[in-house]
Amino acid sequence: MITTLEAADRITTSAHTECCACPAQSDDQLTTTVPRALVHRAAVAEVFLTGMCRPAEDRFHIRAQWPRGHSFFTPIAGTHYDPMLIAETIRQVGSYVAHETFGVPLGHQFLLWSLEYSTVPEHLVIGSAPASLDLTVTCPEIQRRGSRLTGLVYEVVVRQEDRVVATGRVGYTVTSPAVYQRLRAEQLANRPVSALPPAPLAPPQVGRLSPFDVVLAGSSRPGVWELRYDTRHPVLFDHASDHLPGMVLLEAARQAALVLSGEPEAVLPVSVTSTYQRYAEFGSPLMIHAEPADSDLSDSARRSFKVTGIQDGEQVFEAVVSTERVDSGLQGF
Repeated sequence: MITTLEAADRITTSAHTECCACPAQSDDQLTTTVPRALVHRAAVAEVFLTGMCRPAEDRFHIRAQWPRGHSFFTPIAGTHYDPMLIAETIRQVGSYVAHETFGVPLGHQFLLWSLEYSTVPEHLVIGSAPASLDLTVTCPEIQRRGSRLTGLVYEVVVRQEDRVVATGRVGYTVTSPAVYQRLRAEQLANRPVSALPPAPLAPPQVGRLSPFDVVLAGSSRPGVWELRYDTRHPVLFDHASDHLPGMVLLEAARQAALVLSGEPEAVLPVSVTSTYQRYAEFGSPLMIHAEPADSDLSDSARRSFKVTGIQDGEQVFEAVVSTERVDSGLQGF
């Protein structure tokens, strides 16, 4: 596991030199995105990856691009990219390398077990053009049954030019359609439904611009909210599924942490460590619990919050979200 951004910088500098002439490193690759099916997205506009090469069995170089503006991942304080773009980008890496290089057929199901990222806030400042990114991906754990990929743990270092923007780590397992059908037959027979409890939190409370983007319902209990979602949301529910996507749960954790931070419009979720224990099901209330996780509150610039999701008495996921105030001296675009 990459433990520091400084170590990540050394890793990516070496890797960049190793493969500097490969097609994935060329700006020409930014003329198109990778096929949307390979990153499990229905909308081309939600595909952030643009090309790849494979210098070794367990190493990949991937190019990506972030837009300066996005309908959901809106700029923070008008100056910084939303770090949730990091989470979505590294999530896309997992399905892309599985389909493109490990031979996993389309239609197989991916079960997310863990996702984490850490970023450097000053490297998220939005410039005068979309961010062209260089991702170095290594796979410390490749699980196979025969020649078939059954699980993967991969680590990602995201760089823009010579700067490390973020690091991340993801773990998942892969299931064939036949096995998934046996496991999820009852849920697959049901139509996904929205859960819209009354009185959502006000968008500024959770760092969003529209009530449509709020995934927490108001509650009389401090630090507890019911998850709310609209399956018509074009980003959170880009395509149909038999369970709630992990990115919806991650967004709930992010919004809960911003509420507790007390200044949601001026802070970045600079790091997240999340694990997923069960499927989050449609049709049953899912409660989001959040509390401060700081052992020392003397550093007021950065705060950490522990967030858990409980459904039918069982824990569905857990996340620790750290937030940091945006430098108000930076100018937006």
